[in-house]
Amino acid sequence: MTNGSTPSDRRISLEPIRADGWFERFGESISSFHTLCEVLGRPFFAFALIADARISSLMIDRFSPDQSLVEFVIGGDGSDEEPERMTVASFRAHLVERLLESDPEVSVDVDQLSGTDLDALQSLVGSQTLLLAPLFNYRLDELVIDDDGLFVLAACDGDVSRYTISAFRKQMRDHVQDELNRASEMVSSGGSAIDLNDVDAAEKAAEEGDWNGVAKLLGSWPMPLSIYWRTPEGQMLPDSARQRIAEGLGLLGTACSCLGDNMQGEEVLRLAIQYAQDGSAGGPIFARLGHMFMKSERHGEAIAPFRRAEALGVSLEEILVPLAQALVRRGRYLGALGTIRKAEAAGLSNSAIEGLQEQLKEQLGEPLERWRELVGETT
Repeated sequence: MTNGSTPSDRRISLEPIRADGWFERFGESISSFHTLCEVLGRPFFAFALIADARISSLMIDRFSPDQSLVEFVIGGDGSDEEPERMTVASFRAHLVERLLESDPEVSVDVDQLSGTDLDALQSLVGSQTLLLAPLFNYRLDELVIDDDGLFVLAACDGDVSRYTISAFRKQMRDHVQDELNRASEMVSSGGSAIDLNDVDAAEKAAEEGDWNGVAKLLGSWPMPLSIYWRTPEGQMLPDSARQRIAEGLGLLGTACSCLGDNMQGEEVLRLAIQYAQDGSAGGPIFARLGHMFMKSERHGEAIAPFRRAEALGVSLEEILVPLAQALVRRGRYLGALGTIRKAEAAGLSNSAIEGLQEQLKEQLGEPLERWRELVGETT
């Protein structure tokens, strides 16, 4: 929980040293980004970059993805080092071992610390920690110095918490270890086997709110399915099988988000969209993606999935109100007004819509009132 400030507190913004979106920006610069994410797992490719591992080649085993071979070099300039070769599973463990051992803590003169000394701030928090934080959906807000010591204020999924530097670094290392544990469990539980009957069990688990159960049932699906989609067999799957696979991936994506891994959830939902295309599972999956973006306060990114879900026939009751909320929060007030009118025409009326109407009235003011008078609406 965040403590209130006192006049003696010193607060230093961490925004200048945040690394939000660094991995996504890197992905825009290389053509092999999605392949590396699919074979290694998105978080592990990010870990490789943080650990300064340069991957020179991949030898993909599409029947047993975790036994695919990775050639890489860690450190140096990569010109004359002899590449190491490991299976994907071993490479993941090697990366995690390096990340858990590196990024040592440094001491700084707190009295001399200021918001303009970016090198000192980065050294204090740790460059590795700064890169890991956005991968796990943390936003570093402020450094607080008070009578109790030195603390970081960090937001995750809308909740702001206060950590010592050591505790926050440990939190990031724990997340890294959790990723390896999850990947290892998937390998030991059967790897690439895809049983569509598991979707029935996952649906029941989801109805009961057992998202850990969903992840356990379907957690091994993404990697083999992402590779399978690129094969002739994958492209020739009957529509019924593709839609059922998409439904399973949709459940898994939501489970990842509910368990705190929005990055993995987004990747799984995008894979689900590839399988669903414009089929019966497509609309609900786009809706899931929109709701996940809203939960992460990525309101602008939620708009397109909600509109696509609407076009694919998803119930207006499920998507119009969150779509209007996303539009309002992005300042697209006329679009929000049209969406609210559509919701009202569909017979939807609740406190959320009333609250949005009040926000629009406040933002648009007199022009909105004149327009309502012109079209004969009452407020």
